[in-house]
Amino acid sequence: MKEKENEIPNEEMNSEQECQQKHDNLSGDSDNNQVENDTDLSENDTENTQTEQNDAKEEEKAGEKKKNRSFFGKKKSDEEERLKKELEELDIKYKELNDRFLRLYSEFDNYKKRTNKEKLDLLSTASEKVIVGLLPVIDDFERAIAANEKSEEVTAIKEGFVLIYNKLQQLLKRFDVEEIKAKGEDFNTDYHEAITHFPAQKEEDKGKVMDVTEKGYKIKDKVIRYSKVVVAN
Repeated sequence: MKEKENEIPNEEMNSEQECQQKHDNLSGDSDNNQVENDTDLSENDTENTQTEQNDAKEEEKAGEKKKNRSFFGKKKSDEEERLKKELEELDIKYKELNDRFLRLYSEFDNYKKRTNKEKLDLLSTASEKVIVGLLPVIDDFERAIAANEKSEEVTAIKEGFVLIYNKLQQLLKRFDVEEIKAKGEDFNTDYHEAITHFPAQKEEDKGKVMDVTEKGYKIKDKVIRYSKVVVAN
């Protein structure tokens, strides 16, 4: 009986040990599964964190690109606006200068036409004055010719010629015409034209005008006819 009683507890103990072992095995498996799950979760968390970081970097890069595009786009827009404004200002200046040029050209053209007309009027008026001044001299010549046909006095004829000559001289003075002095003066190419040369008899006569074959005249300071002279060398 005692042996049986002892066997029963042993069986119970064995049974309990088996249950405990199974329980431990199950606990071990559960722990292993938990560790594996924790490892998987940790790996998933790491991957998610890495993905989130990558996404954040991509978003940051995209934001920087967008910001750069916005900055350069704004800069380009400002440059275009500035160039457009400068172009408008240049166009306004061009129109102003073109209008000013047309006005000046028109004024100059009118001035040119006016001065040309004044010159023509001056020439015609000057010719008219000269002719009007010569008419009395012609009248005197006609009267002298008519008087000389009947007169035999040489002295009266000479006096008539002198009077007409003096009248012509006065007419020339009225138009500022002066005779160029030549005889006895130093030869000057501005007023004299040498037609011949001959040896000087005296040392002080060298380079001087010794004779005048045709008188020269000038109007104020302008030579209208050079004096034709003989110069001593």
